[in-house]
Formats: sequence, C-alpha cells, structure tokens
Amino acid sequence: MSDLRIDGDRLWRTLMDLATIGATPKGGLCRLALTDLDKEGRDLFVRWCEEAGCTVTVDEVGNIFARRPGRNPDRPAVCMGSHLDTQPTGGRFDGIYGVLAGLEVIRSFNDQGIETDAPIDLIVWTNEEGARFSPPMLGSGVAMGVFTLDHVLDIRDTDGVRLGDELARIGYKGEVPVTGHAMGAYFEAHIEQGPVLEAEDVEIGVVTGAQGQRWYEATVTGRESHAGPTPMRLRRDALAGAAVMMEAVEAIALEVGGDACSTIGRVQVHPDSRNVIPGRVWFTIDLRNPDPDALARMDAMLRERLAAIADKRDLTLELTDFWAFPTTPFAPELVGHVRRSVERRGLSHRDIVSGAGHDAVYVARKVPTAMIFIPCENGLSHNEAENIKPEHAASGCAVLADAVLATAG
Repeated sequence: MSDLRIDGDRLWRTLMDLATIGATPKGGLCRLALTDLDKEGRDLFVRWCEEAGCTVTVDEVGNIFARRPGRNPDRPAVCMGSHLDTQPTGGRFDGIYGVLAGLEVIRSFNDQGIETDAPIDLIVWTNEEGARFSPPMLGSGVAMGVFTLDHVLDIRDTDGVRLGDELARIGYKGEVPVTGHAMGAYFEAHIEQGPVLEAEDVEIGVVTGAQGQRWYEATVTGRESHAGPTPMRLRRDALAGAAVMMEAVEAIALEVGGDACSTIGRVQVHPDSRNVIPGRVWFTIDLRNPDPDALARMDAMLRERLAAIADKRDLTLELTDFWAFPTTPFAPELVGHVRRSVERRGLSHRDIVSGAGHDAVYVARKVPTAMIFIPCENGLSHNEAENIKPEHAASGCAVLADAVLATAG
C-alpha cells in the first residue's frame, strides 16, 4: 500500500478552485447550506466526479453519492465523504478537505489503473454545519435514521425558509430513497479543528472515536421595567441572572476538567432596549466530554446549578434538551487500516478523540467507520483564517487511499 501514489499538487489545486465559490475578503468561505453558492459548489463537485468516471445520484435529502464501480457490484460500497457547506465565517478546509481528498483518491486509482473488488462511493452530506438549518448533520442523520425525512424537510432557517423548498429550488431534491444506500464501510478525512497535532508536530491523527455532546436551549424570564425608577433590590433582571448562569456553565467544564468543554454560542435579549431591564433572555448551551459518565455528571450539574440561580433571583428557567449524541467509538478494524498506513509510510501519528461532531458520528451508528485527522494552523476552524499545509493534505489523502484500498480489496 505504501507504493500507492496520490497527486498532492492536484489535490491542492482542486481545494483552491472550490475555495473561489463563496470566498470572503478575509480568505475564508461563506457557503451556507442550500444557498445558490452551495448549489454552485455542488455542481462543480458533480462535474469533477463525472469527469472521473463516476455515476452520480442524489437522495431525497440532497446527499450526493458518486460511485466508482468495483469488480463485485453486489458488495456494499466502501465510502468516503464529508460536506461542502460552511459556517457564515468559515474556512476553506472544514469538511471540504474530506470530500476533495476522496475525489483525489478516485482520480489516483484511475491514474494507476487500480481496480477494487467493492464499489467506492464518495459522499457529500447535506447541511453538516447546521449554520443555516439547525441542528447540524441533518443529511447523515436522516440517512442513518436519527431524524425522519419529513421532519428534516420541514425545518426552517431564521428567515422562515423551509429546507425542503430550498432543496427543490437549487435542484438537489433527489428521488433516491434516503435510507436505501448500502454502505459497507465509511472513512472521513478531516482537519483536526484543534491545536493538538500541530502543537505536538504530528502529521496524522488516528481518530479512535468522537466525544459525546449535549446541546440545550435556556430561556430565563424575569420582568421588564424602567432602568431608572426601578431600584436594584426590586428588579427581576433576566439578563443579570442569565449572566450568572453563563458563568456557571463555564465553571462546570473547568471543575470537571480533563477534556470537558462548555460553550454559550447564541444569546437573544428581550426587549433589547437600552433603558429597559431585560425581561427575557434566550441562550444556547453546548456541553462535551469523551467520557459518558463525566458528560452525564455535567448534565446533572447544569440542571441543578441553573435552577438554583433562577430560584435565588426570582426568575423562571426553562431548560430544553435540543440535540445530543453519545460518545462514539469507531470500528477497530478500520482504525487499524489507518494506523498501519501511517506506520508503513513513516508518518508521525498519535491516537486522538474527535472533539467536534462529524457526519461520521451518525454513520458509525450503522456502518463501520473511521476518521483521519490532519493538523490545522493554530488549531483554528470555523474561522476565515483556517489553514492547512499542502504536504499535510497530501499525507492525509494518501492514508485515506491506503485505508480504502485495504477495505475495498
């Protein structure tokens, strides 16, 4: 397998070509799911796949499948994939690298006349980021039975635009049944989105699994009143109470320690007037931990502490579970293929647990799955300054090619 060659220069050119669609002045991307720019990116990807000899199909939620045939069409496909949609101020590589590394694997197999026993599928999953339609990972979630198709098609963005309508508008409301695609294995190459690999000068992260996540929406209700005549002692200030709760959210992760993370990502204040004491505050909470017991403990701490703050301040708290997935181990056999590749190629590597959610997490519920990480500059992702080195992109792609070939036969 170490003799298998990929064209790193071609991979980089392809990455840069796709990065022109939705490019931002600061060097990043804004290509939100199911916008005209997303359609343009999808169309270019489809054209590249067809030029590489693949047959392209689209399912009912807009997931794209590009198939390179194998000697045995009855075998379920060995799959690669990720996503093409971005955050509003996203980078050029998050998700996109995994898709185009998969394309380079197919192109390199073509160049070297490599046949595989199993078919190879390259997948673009719909709305992984969740930036426009929430929650994230909707395309893979429907495909793996986490969400129903009807539910996802009816999700609306902040402007009230329906996901299903946008799929149809951009021409990616396919007819292939969304749960009917046979997958024998799944590999996803990705930038790390964190600083560990770069800090340790490691070329490849062998991903053994993904940490668990729990998302919540909190609504804190007090009473609006005038900012001048209302004495401090008689106020029911929803924002002041919510601020204390936000401090508690941060403190939970610091107290649990290890790889625990807690984040407040969105805040809305009502009535949002300069001289009115806020009567209602809505905010999001994101808790993460690779240890399921520790994540459960964080959940219990969150509920107890926020309720106590609300009670002390005479506020009403509504804490809603919005989205969650458990700690997810990846398939040892496929992880082994990745590890053997980096060893044969003499690449520096370490085992790592994914701190972010990926389509691979949902796919792993039903299909043997593995991931490959490459370093990103300063650990930055979901940021226009997101960057990687071309040589790391090539190394990760070569490992992906080895692992796919070892699995597909």
